[in-house]
Amino acid sequence: MTASYAIDYETIFRHAPVGMCISIDRVIQSSNDALTSMFGYLHGALDGESFRVLYPTMDEFLRTGDRIIPVMNARGVYSDERIMRRAGGELFWCHVSGRALDAREPLGAGVWTFEDVSEKRPVTAELTPREREIAALLVEGKTSKVIARETDLSPRTVEMHRAKLMRKFSASTSSELVHKLLGVSR
Repeated sequence: MTASYAIDYETIFRHAPVGMCISIDRVIQSSNDALTSMFGYLHGALDGESFRVLYPTMDEFLRTGDRIIPVMNARGVYSDERIMRRAGGELFWCHVSGRALDAREPLGAGVWTFEDVSEKRPVTAELTPREREIAALLVEGKTSKVIARETDLSPRTVEMHRAKLMRKFSASTSSELVHKLLGVSR
């Protein structure tokens, strides 16, 4: 026996198994229960809040916004994995994807999803904001030259941060570092 259900998009949004929100100019307009729960907030507590509250630092919030704009302008969608911050201050790896509702306004109205990937990839070392940024770009498979271009750093500075990450994660090669950042056993 098959039941016929009317499509109720509000119910689908509220009960989706991944964190979701609608935003305008990086301010959350409406969030679902999976998102508020993932970040340690009560139902509806993120509505009206800037995405800033989900980042470890203001600088990371600003730099990520700067990184999103050219990608959204070129592709219309954005996706990455980055370290985010729960309400209690705990840092965790999160897969973030978004789409602008108007391609001409990449950070205007948009739909964003968030998936907690901390079980697969725990945050195991104390990292500076810049190291978190470099780590996120390394796991995307980007080279030091590309990272330098995207972050307005010199390739030498990127290499310095990579070397610090290698020490913190006890990695002897760049490949081993990426595996450790991804939480992959070798």
